[in-house]
Amino acid sequence: MPAKSLPLTTAQPTPTASTDIKGSYSFVSLGCPKNLVDSERMLGKLAQDGYALQPDADGADVVVINTCGFIEPARQESLAVIREMLDLKNQGRVGAVVVAGCMAERHRELLFEQVPEVDQIVGVFGREEIAAVVDRAVLQQNEQRSLFRPAPVRALDDTARLRITPRHYAYLKISEGCDRVCTYCAIPAMRGKHLTKPMEEVIREAHELAADGVRELIVVAQDTTYYGMDLYGKPRLAELLRALEAVPGIEWVRLLYAYPEHFTEELYSALGSLKKVIPYLDMPLQHINDRVLKRMVRRVDREATVKLLERLRTAVPGIAIRTTFIVGFPGETDAEFEELRQFLAEAKFERCGVFPYSPEPGTPAMKLDGHIPEDVRLARRDALMEVQQQVAFAHTQSRVGSEQVVIIDGPDPEFANHCVGRTTADAPDIDCAIRVKGKNLQPGDFITAKVTAADGYDLMARAIGKPW
Repeated sequence: MPAKSLPLTTAQPTPTASTDIKGSYSFVSLGCPKNLVDSERMLGKLAQDGYALQPDADGADVVVINTCGFIEPARQESLAVIREMLDLKNQGRVGAVVVAGCMAERHRELLFEQVPEVDQIVGVFGREEIAAVVDRAVLQQNEQRSLFRPAPVRALDDTARLRITPRHYAYLKISEGCDRVCTYCAIPAMRGKHLTKPMEEVIREAHELAADGVRELIVVAQDTTYYGMDLYGKPRLAELLRALEAVPGIEWVRLLYAYPEHFTEELYSALGSLKKVIPYLDMPLQHINDRVLKRMVRRVDREATVKLLERLRTAVPGIAIRTTFIVGFPGETDAEFEELRQFLAEAKFERCGVFPYSPEPGTPAMKLDGHIPEDVRLARRDALMEVQQQVAFAHTQSRVGSEQVVIIDGPDPEFANHCVGRTTADAPDIDCAIRVKGKNLQPGDFITAKVTAADGYDLMARAIGKPW
């Protein structure tokens, strides 16, 4: 995911620790929505401590970079941003550079070898102390240049955030960490074990976000369907969704990062019956061949996956399912890849991402035999995406002539008298868009729109009636 643009779209909280401005700072947020929530919490902490946010790095007393460490391309992007900020520091245009987040947690002191001019490094679980870390960086107190805390024993508080997202939607993180042991993934090493955020705290945060103008809540975690297992002894995602349904001001609740397990009867019922829980589900499957799934330690085989998909489409008519697949996993044969390709053509997922396997140091998959050359991995990704493109284009074409409820995100930069929005099938940043022709539409408005044309992955439409 690209860095989030600044300045932020919501008003900065009034500093509470001091009536004086302590200094100016700029902030770069990289990585997934879970990381973005951490960024927003750190921004809130800095504002409360008296630091003033500025829209770009030039002239800032300090720049904070919340990094991603998930796979090598993300780490390279993080390093590129760090080096860009260090160049500004060397030119005297930035006072100090602080590196936070997942790559900081994963590489720790190794980062000082790669980018020795960084002033301070703070790990994932040190985010609550970001103001003290920034103080040291601004004052050049270099006796302690890193801060790492052990994984917490309870989920972190994500209230009092200074949001990066547009005012009308926000991410709602319902747990920390992950108990899965997928052999390709380093997230448990960076984020720790799964910790459910108590339901009353999640609902309190949802009310806070609604009061701040949020109309679409996007529920995130490393594993949303596992919600409640550690704290309550059973999955309680369905109950949480029912509680979110009752929050005044919220119109849409969107569910991301659902592992294909722990789908209870209560969850099927909630997904199919609740009015605010929209017919959309992000559920990474990663592969379909049983042997590859076993080597990935995914715990769900092809038969269970097919049954789950059938049940979801029955329980939630019109559901849009987003998934992701990894190709070129160690040992994946031509026949196993072909099985995945055929499955993708038949399953007809409305949304799908495909990623070549990324060899990650320290993960169990690195010890597996049969590692596949990078050119083969990339070729398989391209071949699978060609299949998905045909599916996606056919799905988009099938929507022409239909009426869709759309949430408006903002003016269309390319077409006059048009706005860019999203249907229930589109999550921000990762999915498609719909261009709506209409007057007096504002970000956060809901509008009924008639689809007039398909434009590749996206849709064109005209507004019908008045926004609400």
